[in-house]
Amino acid sequence: MDMGSAASFRTRARQPAAGGEVRLLTLAELEEPATLAAWERLVARAAEPNPFFEPWYLIPSLRHWGADVRVVAWQHEGRLAGLMPLARTSDYYGHPVPHAAAWLHANAFCGVPLIASGHEEAFWRALLAHFDRHPGRALFLHLPQLPADGPVFAALERVLTGGHRKHYTAAREARAMLTGETSAAAYLEASMSAKKRKELRRQHNRLAEEGALAFERVEGEAGLAEWTAEFLALEAAGWKGEAGSALASAPDTAALFEAALAGAAAAGRLERLALRLDGRAIAMLANFITAPGAYSYKTAFDEAYARFSPGMLLQLENLVLLERDGIDWADSCAVEGHPMIERLWRDARRMASINIAIGGLPRRTAFRLLKAYETRSRRNP
Repeated sequence: MDMGSAASFRTRARQPAAGGEVRLLTLAELEEPATLAAWERLVARAAEPNPFFEPWYLIPSLRHWGADVRVVAWQHEGRLAGLMPLARTSDYYGHPVPHAAAWLHANAFCGVPLIASGHEEAFWRALLAHFDRHPGRALFLHLPQLPADGPVFAALERVLTGGHRKHYTAAREARAMLTGETSAAAYLEASMSAKKRKELRRQHNRLAEEGALAFERVEGEAGLAEWTAEFLALEAAGWKGEAGSALASAPDTAALFEAALAGAAAAGRLERLALRLDGRAIAMLANFITAPGAYSYKTAFDEAYARFSPGMLLQLENLVLLERDGIDWADSCAVEGHPMIERLWRDARRMASINIAIGGLPRRTAFRLLKAYETRSRRNP
């Protein structure tokens, strides 16, 4: 990864910004006890939850893949009020275009910064002012995977429109979402036809004939190491293992999964579900509980029992998220068009990736050319 000039990521020099102070922190600085404590306080008062930017997930992510990543820490009136990992790279969707971007990896599914509620606009103004003064080699700022219906995105739109700053949407997706003030049973009835519900009951009954069928829902740290190992083995035994894309296919992704689940459990963020046949898991699911939302992080099932739809049967149990106190919605973290989850989760979470002009006139001119190129098909279908 090309991170631009070293001066642009100098973390010791504090950069005064409009409405607060922007610093770029190293991993070592993030792990200082005072910073961790301030980070946890920010999580508790964030306008939108993002487990992938909480300490228990972001720190192990940085250890594995973030050697050149820095973390934007915005201080407002002496308190940490905004946080977002940042990379400077020349790889823009496979094209050599230097830019700065909120940092995500292949197993992080949301890019919304952690911002103290009520300070959303001030954070964006401070961040953009910082990049105007210190663009380095970056031609623009890229913000991937922002929830387009949330308060943080709405604040960004107000700042961009009010400041007449050039920007555009580089990518959009709508992934399955669970929401609504209803019971799990009522949601299922509204989502699936009577014929399909009858078929699922038939599959459940046939599966129960294979042995002792039991469902489990677990929180906390008890038995977590064994559960994690069981999940990794179950996923690796299927098509993902054959394709080399299972978590256990690479030491770093397996280690991240282990660390993330352990950290989530210690933080009270983890819920584990499993469907067991004679004690052996044939479908498993890990949720991150981040009120007022939840993220359905990873799931796996035994393909030898595919004719019984064990993954779907487990998702039926997962609908209880709708009835959980303090949870208003759940993000599937699944790709748009997922053939299984979209049959059940009938709502959609709109995600947008935004490009924003920064710096002076030469960069703004280059940005206009990039925008014209990337949006040409939208103007001329």
